[in-house]
Amino acid sequence: MISYDYPLNERVRTLLRLEDLFARVDFFAIQSHALDHHAALLSLFEILEVACRADLKTDLLQELERQRQVLEPLRHNPAISEAALDDILRDIGSTAASLHELSGKMGQHIRDNEWLMSIKQRINIPGGACEFDLPSYHFWLNLDEAARRRDLREWLAPLQPINNGLRLVLKLLRDSGKTTRQIAQQGAFQQMLAGRVAQMIRISLDSELPCFPEISANKYAINIRFTALGGTQKPRACDIDVKFDLTLCNF
Repeated sequence: MISYDYPLNERVRTLLRLEDLFARVDFFAIQSHALDHHAALLSLFEILEVACRADLKTDLLQELERQRQVLEPLRHNPAISEAALDDILRDIGSTAASLHELSGKMGQHIRDNEWLMSIKQRINIPGGACEFDLPSYHFWLNLDEAARRRDLREWLAPLQPINNGLRLVLKLLRDSGKTTRQIAQQGAFQQMLAGRVAQMIRISLDSELPCFPEISANKYAINIRFTALGGTQKPRACDIDVKFDLTLCNF
């Protein structure tokens, strides 16, 4: 199955972008080649750009506290697994504690690093990270891979509480919805929300289907059009019936 998340507000959009960027930097940082570590640093700089537009720490702490208040009263409910509830409350508590310990603006330790900021400025220029433009960066890329990994871990460590917080909030959001099986007749699907509120739409379909969803939504309706890649041509509308799972996620 392939899942597609579609945010319905700016806060969730930011969290999804950061989730993707953190996953990318985590993947490339543990690799061994210098080009992998270059890609990790590019993703790290993108995290700074996205994160500077929102007060992530406050937003995450408020959401975690709200979820704790919702979940605490569920203790002793026979329909709820006590062990699972304890696990998620423990995760909320430890994640919130780590966020509380953060001080200053997210990523400030990177902004205060003049060398990293000089690289960030040059990377915005196509081809601007060549060795003749940034000989010090070329030197770093040719260090032993263990040294580069150590530096990347040092730069990422102060951001980890934010990463853990957004992952937990998105997990709670994804788990909040009820999934229904739907069919898009000849690739098209529409559903009226009829007063239901959602913060994110999740669509899952068989990975062997030759199409992907293009989604538009507002507070009244969801419109989905499944589209197929056209090779060297532009994408074209899918004209087959498509079975998919639809989840409306809302805290």
